[in-house]
Amino acid sequence: MRVLGINAIFHDPAAALVVDGRVVAAAEEERFSRRKHGKRPVPFAAWELPELSAAWCLTSAGIDVDSLDAVAYSFDPGLTRDAAELGLDDPWDWLRVDYAARAPQFLAAALPGLDPEKVRFVPHHVAHAASAGLAAPPAGDDTAVLVLDGRGEVASHLAGVYRDGRLSPLYAQQLPHSLGLLYEDLTRHLGFLHSSDEYKVMALASYGRPRHLGMLRELVRVTDDGGFRIDRIDWATMAKARTADGEMTDEHADLASSVQARLEEVVLDLSRWLYDASGGAATLAMAGGVALNCVANARVAAEGPYRDVWVQPAAGDAGTALGAALHLAGELGDRSTPMAGADLGRGWSDEELEAELRRAALPYTRPASIAAEAARVLADNGIVAWYQGRSEYGPRALGHRSLLAHPGDPDTTRRMNDVKGREQFRPIAPMVRAERFAEIFEGVYPSPYMLFVHRVKPPWRDRIPAVTHVDGTARVQTVHADTEPLVAELLAEFERLTGLPVVVNTSLNTAGRPMVDTPREAMELFGSAPVDLLALGPFAVHRRALGGGR
Repeated sequence: MRVLGINAIFHDPAAALVVDGRVVAAAEEERFSRRKHGKRPVPFAAWELPELSAAWCLTSAGIDVDSLDAVAYSFDPGLTRDAAELGLDDPWDWLRVDYAARAPQFLAAALPGLDPEKVRFVPHHVAHAASAGLAAPPAGDDTAVLVLDGRGEVASHLAGVYRDGRLSPLYAQQLPHSLGLLYEDLTRHLGFLHSSDEYKVMALASYGRPRHLGMLRELVRVTDDGGFRIDRIDWATMAKARTADGEMTDEHADLASSVQARLEEVVLDLSRWLYDASGGAATLAMAGGVALNCVANARVAAEGPYRDVWVQPAAGDAGTALGAALHLAGELGDRSTPMAGADLGRGWSDEELEAELRRAALPYTRPASIAAEAARVLADNGIVAWYQGRSEYGPRALGHRSLLAHPGDPDTTRRMNDVKGREQFRPIAPMVRAERFAEIFEGVYPSPYMLFVHRVKPPWRDRIPAVTHVDGTARVQTVHADTEPLVAELLAEFERLTGLPVVVNTSLNTAGRPMVDTPREAMELFGSAPVDLLALGPFAVHRRALGGGR
């Protein structure tokens, strides 16, 4: 079966293609449209059909629109109820549902040749669940799945178990109770303008004390049936509202710390309930926007009852395109194959990359090893724009569209945040060769998708200060030579030169812009930011060759 998955309802529009149960392509529309999170200047992004990413998915696989067996749309308008009935203040809800109901016609117009009868609706949280439960590595037994986000059609949470590729739902928390909306509301109160800025609150929480945890335990409660209840919260009683350019104070950090701590407790309690309700499933798979909270994920892995915890790298709404396609493919009889990696987006051949460099008239070389060339620049405390292979699906840079730097210089954090134009309290993360992980870090292993935090062992904290957060943790990516040989080579060469088996890795973009996707965008970033080397495939462009830098 050939199934195209589509997300185009709340934010992060995306497309994914599943052929015979295997994921062959997946990409977010923002990488094509260059609009962060795919959001047009309207209250929601329902009009942002992933036309470009969907067309690319088909072209990359050599599939015509008319040869698709089905198109899976990750929202079911038939499940919705009026926003007022749900206790939500959402004047756009009726328009969103009307839009979704007409998705088959919109998609047929966007993809000429598509029969609108092939479009099937997949419930939002079922799509999230499938993106985790069906894409996770084989567990050998049942897989529990926990979905937590802002909202779907009428719910904000789904707990279930996959048995033999089929989902058995066990509980769904109805709106208006929502952990995702709770965190989103806090994000706005703290002066962050975008609903996708929750990761900033998570970073800020490390600087505060959970002084309001007792009050929040009364207002945010877990129920015995696997759900939770959230009373209306007046944030101003704990910290005054902050404007976007206002001063960030200790009381703001304390509020962030308090909510983060309560979120972790609730997610842990929900995961324990699910373990019992699932009959003791050994593996937990997680998805939904809340599953991007790597601190909560680490706590579930450390304190929960599961043998393994796996989080979908595109855990946000973009991942529902993939999940919808996997779910529908299963309904049509295909057995899904686990994700081999997150590098599911666009890539360019060496010949195409060289043609782009020539077009831009940039001086370049082709060293014997681009990994060794980059390692030498990093060892000299330079910054490297690393552009290799296919782009990542999801919000994390995982060694394909990355900015790399030296972890041993305490000033690296400031320099990288300056390059990216973002707040100085934001941490930067390390990548490490898998075989060196246990010497330096404690926590979930393997961690190829950078979705857990780990403790940095005390002897290493002063050696890699740039990636050691204020609370002694780091969000680690483990690099495995069998799946990421080029990055593993870079890390090995950097260790030979410096004695450090860790390199700073953050996304190849600047503030407010989507991650770089095309060679041209990589060259534009290189030209506008203080980066010392652009490693574009096997080619090297040095700043010094342009008359500046090292």
